[in-house]
Amino acid sequence: MVCLYDYQTDIISRLFESWRTQRSVMMQMPTGTGKTHVLASVVKSLTYNEDRGDVSLCHETGSDRSECDGGQIWIVAHRRELVAQIEETMERYGIDGNAGKVRAMSIQWLVRHWDDVGGKPSFVIIDEAHHSIAVSYKELWSKYPEAKFLGLTATPCRMNHIGFTGLFDTLICSWSIAEFIRKGRLSAFDYVSIRPDSRAQRLIDSLEKRGADGDYQTKEMNATLNRQQSIGLLYESVMKYAGGMKGIVYAISIDHARSIAVFYNNKGISSVAIDSKTPAAVRKRMVDDFKEGKVKVLVNVDVFSEGFDCPDVEFVQMARPTLSLSKYLQQVGRGLRKSEGKVSCVLIDNVGLYRVFGLPTVEWNWEDMFRGVIAGKSCRMRNSLTALGLAGLQTQKQAVLDEMEQIVSHDMLLEALCRRQDEFSRKPEVRVSELKAWQDVGTGLWGLKRGRKNLTEARYVTVFDIRYDMAAVRFCDKSCGLVNDSGEILWQERHCRTMKFLKNRFLLVATSDNKEYYIDLFSMQTYDRMPKIKRYGNIELLRTGNIYYSRTRTVYVNNQNVDEYFIVWHRFYLSIFDYQVTIPVFGNNDNPSGNRWRYACLIEGDNDSFYWLYQCLADGSIIVEDTKGKFYHVEEGRGKTYIGDRESGRDDDLCRKEIKRLAESANSGKPIIEADKEKNRRVVLNDTDNAIPFKSGLKWGLKVGERITVPPIYRSVKPPVGRYCAVEKNYSQWGVITIDGTVIVEPRYSDVSIENNGKALLTSVTGKTFHVEL
Repeated sequence: MVCLYDYQTDIISRLFESWRTQRSVMMQMPTGTGKTHVLASVVKSLTYNEDRGDVSLCHETGSDRSECDGGQIWIVAHRRELVAQIEETMERYGIDGNAGKVRAMSIQWLVRHWDDVGGKPSFVIIDEAHHSIAVSYKELWSKYPEAKFLGLTATPCRMNHIGFTGLFDTLICSWSIAEFIRKGRLSAFDYVSIRPDSRAQRLIDSLEKRGADGDYQTKEMNATLNRQQSIGLLYESVMKYAGGMKGIVYAISIDHARSIAVFYNNKGISSVAIDSKTPAAVRKRMVDDFKEGKVKVLVNVDVFSEGFDCPDVEFVQMARPTLSLSKYLQQVGRGLRKSEGKVSCVLIDNVGLYRVFGLPTVEWNWEDMFRGVIAGKSCRMRNSLTALGLAGLQTQKQAVLDEMEQIVSHDMLLEALCRRQDEFSRKPEVRVSELKAWQDVGTGLWGLKRGRKNLTEARYVTVFDIRYDMAAVRFCDKSCGLVNDSGEILWQERHCRTMKFLKNRFLLVATSDNKEYYIDLFSMQTYDRMPKIKRYGNIELLRTGNIYYSRTRTVYVNNQNVDEYFIVWHRFYLSIFDYQVTIPVFGNNDNPSGNRWRYACLIEGDNDSFYWLYQCLADGSIIVEDTKGKFYHVEEGRGKTYIGDRESGRDDDLCRKEIKRLAESANSGKPIIEADKEKNRRVVLNDTDNAIPFKSGLKWGLKVGERITVPPIYRSVKPPVGRYCAVEKNYSQWGVITIDGTVIVEPRYSDVSIENNGKALLTSVTGKTFHVEL
């Protein structure tokens, strides 16, 4: 007998209890917690044989002997490799999975051999049951209506709001990943991810096409990311965070996997690529070499997302973007299995999945996903560090120019889990009934209800659609609009033909003359065409053509044809360069922000309005001004605090003094920050080969590589000579700046020529020329 852990015997006990009243049960257990052992133990219990002296869980749970002594037990999986793994595990329990009462088989084989399989099952156990929505699986339920079913999965969710209640009667769940880690059953992890303003994240944000399953289109991902530069960054990440370790890489395509393996091998990391076209014998040899340590890295394409068992995996590298929660958790789960001597695992997120799903330790609402109320897809975590109890704990500061950042270390993770244990205990949630329409038989009008409670009287001629706790309706005066669950009108239009809610909180409105327009449900702003969504952390911008709009009740519009490089994410706020707006000052010429230009600002979690960025303080906090002249101090994780109002006499003076006090207080950490700034400045100044002028609208700026160092504020910019550049501010007003934007010679000369010897030839308005040392 193989001993089971307490959580395994507990969930098996709950399974048999559920089978007393339910025919079909789905069981959720995180990847790496022994689902296959639970499966084998359940089969062992169902094949109870008193003469062999087996201990049966049927008796332990009070199940009837007749329930366990029925016909055959079928174990069905969606890949032959999983079947082989199940058979191997069952052998340890003394069960033959190829003959007699127990049969293990793949669904592909079964659908071709319904008539050859022989006999009927009393129990059907489906491994990786999140695939059971497929037509091939559904036939099992219709062919064998008397059989009991068990579905095992780590992720009872789908991307398309299709639940499992059409097949399974109930869901039973084990502990959360956080609880398994806290109790030492799964490995802790270090999590590193690309920065939100990195080149890699911008490439991923540019992906617009979707496949049939709703995930990113493989062809577009491959064309965007299967490039030497991107693969080079993958290699650098492994060397920096997991050098010499054994790991698995998840690639986009077969070609991408092979390119990564070749690159790693050329750099001295023993690697192999495995995909669906790899022959079974070759694949087995590669996996054996990996388990024995002869191969350091397995690069695969969806081959090891499910069922692969190698506990001593030391790192997992995610090189494939995905919108599927199931794929994300299946991938990271390969590294969380415990093994002797394994302290932790390194999760290297080169595609920004952390900002899409949060850390693996986030508490998922599996019950609602099982029922299809919530889709198992990208949810843009608001702040997964706070959800984990890590707020206030900071990782070591890194250079701003680094593409990667550490999100959490394993010791920091364990500290938080132990300190906030109560937050990770499973709490019953109060389910809110779905908003629905009801019709008055007498009048034929419609109202809104939740469950059996009517929320509004019957007052609508038509209810077009219901979503997001809102209803699109036609009123009795034939006008159309949006109402909330209490009937309050949120938006109204004179007339329309139909309305329909779309994903990402948009409403499609079709007019009586067959024209269509779209409404953003955050701001009620209307658009003639569907805007594209640009996400930065938890903040979203909408783009139509070259114009950007904020998704706030007071809408910010930037119609300056700005480049995406002018939009920068700063962990808790977004800054947008806007050279058409002047910098606010308090009655003098001082520039407290230290910038020569003006930025709009959107704050994470604040959907009411946009702000103007007034001052960046040394401690990373900011001071902003709203559209009514009120000033606020904003700190990460603490929201905004009112400072004062520039328009009201005495308050104006108090506001100015408070801003000065905040700046002085923040300066306590200024020496370190200034040192970091100077270090980054030297990096920029030394990168002269990548400094080039660029044009936006009618103005010119300068960028070094992918980083904009000078926004487009100049009339003209000459190509840099070394670290210096000649710029024209106004007509015939030339000066000199460094490539990081520092002004060396004020623009007031009719011409400037920079020489290679570090000197500049200046021509004054009178025609005189003279040299200056730069």
